[in-house]
Amino acid sequence: DGMPYPIFSYVGLLPWTLFANALNNASRSLVGNQNMVTKIYFPRLVLPLASVVAGVVDFLIAFLVLIGMMIYYNLIGVTHLTLRWEMLTLPLYLLLALVTALGVALWLSALFVKYRDVGYIIPFLSEFWKFVSPIAYSTTLVPEKWQLIYAINPMAGVVNGFRWALLGAPTPPDIRLLASAGVALFLLISGLFYFRRMEKTFADTI
Repeated sequence: DGMPYPIFSYVGLLPWTLFANALNNASRSLVGNQNMVTKIYFPRLVLPLASVVAGVVDFLIAFLVLIGMMIYYNLIGVTHLTLRWEMLTLPLYLLLALVTALGVALWLSALFVKYRDVGYIIPFLSEFWKFVSPIAYSTTLVPEKWQLIYAINPMAGVVNGFRWALLGAPTPPDIRLLASAGVALFLLISGLFYFRRMEKTFADTI
């Protein structure tokens, strides 16, 4: 996309790292706090939700590194910051990443309580998801006829959005982003229903 590869890949890695850490930590949040789950009554949803939100701090630190890289590659000036209106959309893409992570983590955390083998699946799921997300490559390499199907992966919409907002990548949000958002919303709603249905069994099963 005409950008220096280090910054191109880092902009993709930035939201991905937030997503992957949130997914991993939230998926293990119930089992990792089993003493609290069995001895104290509180809404169990707090644990995966807190794990997801906690990753935002690391994201902000990593974002400062990105600013340094953008200065180094002369994408922004040292004494002035060239703001693009597209940058205002970054919180939306950040929210999409967090919603996706929470939705999947609600499923996995509830399943992990009953089936401990899920813990072995999480790293493989994360690696596969990373492979099918445009972290190290541009979505322009994906044939046009597969673009909409590819957008079913919500993280494809997130990474593309970050590159468009920060680097001016030639892939503005369109119907593909709606597909990504729709899948993320489905994961969240279905995950909430499953988590709440299983919540009453956590203390006995864990």
